[in-house]
Amino acid sequence: MKASYAKTQSSLGLADLELVLALVRGRTLHGAAERLRVDASTVFRTIKRIEKDVGELLFERGRQGYVPTELGCELAAFAERIESELQDAREAAFKSETQPTGVLRITTTDTILHCLLLPVLERFAAHYPGIHLELIAANTVANLSQRDADVAVRATRRPPEHLVGVKLGALQAAVFASRRYLEGRAQPIDLQQADWVALDDSLPDHPSVRWRKQHFPKLQPRYRCNSVLSVAGSVVWGLGVGVVPLFVMKDHPDVEIVDGPLADLETDLWILAHPDVRHLQRVKLLFDFLKQHLVLP
Repeated sequence: MKASYAKTQSSLGLADLELVLALVRGRTLHGAAERLRVDASTVFRTIKRIEKDVGELLFERGRQGYVPTELGCELAAFAERIESELQDAREAAFKSETQPTGVLRITTTDTILHCLLLPVLERFAAHYPGIHLELIAANTVANLSQRDADVAVRATRRPPEHLVGVKLGALQAAVFASRRYLEGRAQPIDLQQADWVALDDSLPDHPSVRWRKQHFPKLQPRYRCNSVLSVAGSVVWGLGVGVVPLFVMKDHPDVEIVDGPLADLETDLWILAHPDVRHLQRVKLLFDFLKQHLVLP
């Protein structure tokens, strides 16, 4: 049964809005508490007080955590605008400084992080020592609207329409095998009979999975991994053949392409941000830096 509260004159303050936004972003009491650096019981007591103050429920409690109601979403949107304006004020206050400052949260996949971003981010960090980087490696797309991250670097043909971004280039993939695996086998290798290393059921919609099932519908992979990096490593060490992006295997002396590059798997690499943060100096600097320094094979 939904709780209801008598409507009274609200004394809603900035700290209350900040807590509502933290709970929307954190989705759980512990998630919000971590963002606010308080304990979960404080978040619980405060959100109950705020709901009593405004006279309505702001969150539905369930298995999915704390899901904001329509009013909860509206208050969180106000809080985001205040947060953005405050950041603008900070930028303006320090615009005369020679070095930009602040935290820059970047989300991407572990494959893109390790094979494309980390090799160039050292130069970015050295050039802008006042910018503190938070790197979030995940296969799921972070919610930039809820500020789970400031910037996303993603492989996609269709970036979300609510985000703004820049295409950094095209990405290709191929079927690779190590020279160790190919040694002593008839050439060209019969992919129908090869030992395949493939992604497991945790990534059922990955383009490489769809491609393999379309071209080899009866094939059962001998090895399964839960990440593209694991597939690549397994191929390098001679377990079998697998689909891997070219940028992962670039210049590797112990592997070679046995099929491809595969036109069906070509996609684009984008750097994306929410319109509310795209104008921030540190976000602009990262956009410009990656456009200039990120080299794709």
